[in-house]
Amino acid sequence: MGEAILSQSEIDSLLNALSSGELDVDEIKDSGEKQVKDYDFARPAKFSKEHLRTMEIIFEHYGRLLSTNLPAYLRKNIQVEVMNSEAVTYSEFSNALSNPVLLGIVDFDPMPGSIIIELATNLGYAMVDRMLGGMGVPLDRNREFSEIELLIIERIMNACINLLRDPWKNVTEIHPRLERIETNSQFAQFISPTEMIAIITINMKIGDVEGLMNICLPYMTLEDVMDRLNTKYWFSSMQKGGEEEYTDIIETLISKAPMPVKAVLGKSTISVNDFINLQVGDIIRLGTKIEEELDVYVGSIKKFTALPGASGDQYAVRVTSVIREEQ
Repeated sequence: MGEAILSQSEIDSLLNALSSGELDVDEIKDSGEKQVKDYDFARPAKFSKEHLRTMEIIFEHYGRLLSTNLPAYLRKNIQVEVMNSEAVTYSEFSNALSNPVLLGIVDFDPMPGSIIIELATNLGYAMVDRMLGGMGVPLDRNREFSEIELLIIERIMNACINLLRDPWKNVTEIHPRLERIETNSQFAQFISPTEMIAIITINMKIGDVEGLMNICLPYMTLEDVMDRLNTKYWFSSMQKGGEEEYTDIIETLISKAPMPVKAVLGKSTISVNDFINLQVGDIIRLGTKIEEELDVYVGSIKKFTALPGASGDQYAVRVTSVIREEQ
């Protein structure tokens, strides 16, 4: 039991009460009995606040990826926000589901078991409408999804599930895969009703249509990585690989950047009249001899010297020297 620190006024009030007889010393003596906290064996506390907070951070990253990647499919502005996280039994989650429902069963390889992504039906209808060229307006009343609509939603869900890899890489490498989509909650009983799960609730807004996405994470699936689901480990692993990772990414992007390279055969000065009257076959005398090296420019910077030649049926140059910055 932690020690209580009293202010001076509280100490004076206590002394006055003792001296006046209002308070008996025997009443305030510690009885020595330990405080007993009720424990509900039907709802074991397998997820701590630290676990839930770390998962919120993971899915905040996931939400940012959704808001930047899904507009490429839906051609609509998308806003994503993590609302809350909580630990409940699976029966509480499944009993709250209505029919029809959109449940994506996701294999969370290499971790055992699967997770569930529940998508609000109005978001599903809006996605289908956008993919088919509509304005993204949901239906006035719920109905069963057709096979074609489910195929369209499956494509969107696959894109969403592939985005899970990056947010989880600081905890473990995962290879999630969509197993199937269920529209009836009774067919999604893949774990025991008493199994504890963590639910991350995400609010998603597609244009003017707003709905919830619930990610159901069973304890049995996350059990092997529970010790890594804390902010200290998460941030330390992120900082450890962050600098090297970003360096590699920057180097990769730079290496793919197109760079203009030109070899200057020579220079000459002619009159405007001669330039206007140039014809095919005319010869322009340059200020460079045949045996002299050419200047090769990268962008606007002279970087190499080279000799002219051919490679197959293409004109080419062979680099003879590199011009360093200090030169």
